[in-house]
Amino acid sequence: MTNHAPEETDTATTAAGTAAVVDPGTPADAAAVAGKLEQVIATQVRHYRTANGLSSADLAARTGLSKAMISRIETATTSCSLTTLQRLADGLKIPVTALFRGADTDRDATFTKNGQGSLTVRSGTQHGHEYRVLGTLKGRTDALEPTLVTLTDASDVFPLFQHPGTEFIYMLAGKMVYGHGAYEYSMEAGDSLLLDGEGPHGPLELLDLPIRFLAISAK
Repeated sequence: MTNHAPEETDTATTAAGTAAVVDPGTPADAAAVAGKLEQVIATQVRHYRTANGLSSADLAARTGLSKAMISRIETATTSCSLTTLQRLADGLKIPVTALFRGADTDRDATFTKNGQGSLTVRSGTQHGHEYRVLGTLKGRTDALEPTLVTLTDASDVFPLFQHPGTEFIYMLAGKMVYGHGAYEYSMEAGDSLLLDGEGPHGPLELLDLPIRFLAISAK
């Protein structure tokens, strides 16, 4: 008598008398409806299998799963056990986490069209400086804050700023002398400056107007 290795799947008889295929350790009702996670795993398995030039039979041989199980995984009609996920990852030569890529897609983002952005009032506003915030992320205390700063001939007084964290300045147009602590930097389009925000900093001389630069601060 020939002993056969146990299949990766079992069958359960439903009330209607039909057999439903489920993954070991997974409730039958979980396999009945393909959820979002099953769809993500199906997409990733199919993507990595085809990217590696593998057929379903090839992947089955690599993982020790049946070809039918590979088909059910790729059509999101079954839920995978942790053991199955590990077999798939090993067979595809990828980390297990790669199988969940795209599962958590509900993330905050801000898109700002050219010329738009939220105007904000800061200490330099009364002196003719324009600060246009290009994006914010809700509830993130560590988020970057990109601001488009415009200095015109009305900007005749230059307040200095101090704040926690760091700041990156990238010149877009014009020329100016920018101060940070005891140092001065002549800046024109294409120049950049990364500084410690605790040091007093700000424009000292406006040499070629209008001046526009991107200021990105981070706490």
